[in-house]
Amino acid sequence: MELNATYTSLVAVGDSFTEGMSDFLPDGTYRGWADLLAARLAARTPGFQYANLAVRGKLIGQIVAEQVDVAAAMRADVVTLVGGLNDTLRPKVDMGRVCGLLEEAAGKLAPSCKQLVLMRSPGRNGPVMERFRPRMEELFEFIDGLAARHGALVVDLYGAPVLADPRLWHVDRLHLTPEGHRRVAEAVWQALGLAAEDDWRAPLAPGVLPGWAARRGSDLRFAREHLVPWIGRRVTGRSSGDRRPAKRPGLLPYDAPSP
Repeated sequence: MELNATYTSLVAVGDSFTEGMSDFLPDGTYRGWADLLAARLAARTPGFQYANLAVRGKLIGQIVAEQVDVAAAMRADVVTLVGGLNDTLRPKVDMGRVCGLLEEAAGKLAPSCKQLVLMRSPGRNGPVMERFRPRMEELFEFIDGLAARHGALVVDLYGAPVLADPRLWHVDRLHLTPEGHRRVAEAVWQALGLAAEDDWRAPLAPGVLPGWAARRGSDLRFAREHLVPWIGRRVTGRSSGDRRPAKRPGLLPYDAPSP
């Protein structure tokens, strides 16, 4: 990777992680690591262009069908592809199909851009993570090989213990906080060969653990506000991303919104 390389455009492909949930802006929309990365790249390259095709809830088949050809046609300098994790969280999943679709996506995106970026996604510590960890690690092992075959970069967020710290996760326990997204943006920035601003892997300062009552209250809130609706969507075959457009469908000059 060229040190301090210049990039003129970025296209982000994926699901809620790349859409930016749950890094809220004052108007209720989401920012997220991809927007933060785009803002930093735009600050050093006049006329920098950015598109974000990611939509929450999308499975890898939907990402390939709805986003990959669009992204490839944009011929961007950098394309980020993060997908497949939603598939691993389903009760039943065909990992062979998931990996095959990722191979198809990389096969189209890598030749269309100067640098394809893949990720080993972060996972929050906790019992839910332990249930799905074998599937996730199977996915990440495949991603390593995929990157080698297509000349892609892999940003290893899963291998950074700090990103498993529950304090970097929103109350829904599925999406990162603003600080979590900031660290992911820094990780991708450094992977692209740009000078580090800080150590994104640095652990958080020690904190006081919440008491039993606070933990139970948090568990009840999580179940009521996030787990039950998530189960309901699975049972009815709905998705949080149904009929939702991409947050930034066109490759256009980027002016970062005010925080």
